[in-house]
Amino acid sequence: MLHELRRRYGTLVACSVLAALVVTLVLVLRPVGPPPVYTYSVVNTYPHDPTAYTQGLVYSDGELFESAGLYGQSSLRRVALETGEMLQRYDLPSKYFAEGLALVDDRLIQLTWQSQVGFVYDATTFELLDQFSYPTEGWGLAWDGRHLIMSDGSATLRYLDPDTFAVERSLVVTDGDTPIVKLNELEVIDGEVWANIYQTDRIVRISPRTGAVVGWIDLTGLLPVEDRQPGVDVLNGIAWDAAGKRILVTGKRWPKLFEIVLHPAQ
Repeated sequence: MLHELRRRYGTLVACSVLAALVVTLVLVLRPVGPPPVYTYSVVNTYPHDPTAYTQGLVYSDGELFESAGLYGQSSLRRVALETGEMLQRYDLPSKYFAEGLALVDDRLIQLTWQSQVGFVYDATTFELLDQFSYPTEGWGLAWDGRHLIMSDGSATLRYLDPDTFAVERSLVVTDGDTPIVKLNELEVIDGEVWANIYQTDRIVRISPRTGAVVGWIDLTGLLPVEDRQPGVDVLNGIAWDAAGKRILVTGKRWPKLFEIVLHPAQ
């Protein structure tokens, strides 16, 4: 009898401890208050091809890889950051509208918009190595060192195996109880997922564990009025220089690319 009471008491204590741990974990992961908002300062301005309808942007060793969209104009590019000079280019067949781009070791992975096909290239030669399919639209793409992260214009991010392109998990992005839709171009920065919100001047910072918004970046006024010529489109394109801790942003058919630093909004 005494042994049974001890066993039950031990079980009760273990369950209580487990419940306390679960509550603590929920409290830790739950955002407290609204996510902070950041504004910016421009540190450097670089030239950018005003014909490039930027859909994907990746920084690597002083150069940019860029995916430019539109039917009949889609391409994969290597660009010198400092001068904006196009060093290399591969033009996609006119039936494809290029979208997000990620660099995975020595491969470049590029999405297309509504064709449900992605392409794999040699990052040095731009030789087309392979292609893969997916059931949604393709918007943004990023690499976190383990998975490809893909957006499709909804509030959902999908984590793909970089070799098989199978979906390994999905994450719904929310600010409080509100799903954040129109997630577009993606970048992984210091452990967070950053996403352009299509047709806005905002970038959202996302927890990759929970999908919760951990911050907003307001880039209103980044492109000067005098540079907003006919054909200039919306903000899109985030690149991260991890070694130099530099944030690079541009837009569709923007004539400039900006290095920025962030400040808490007043």
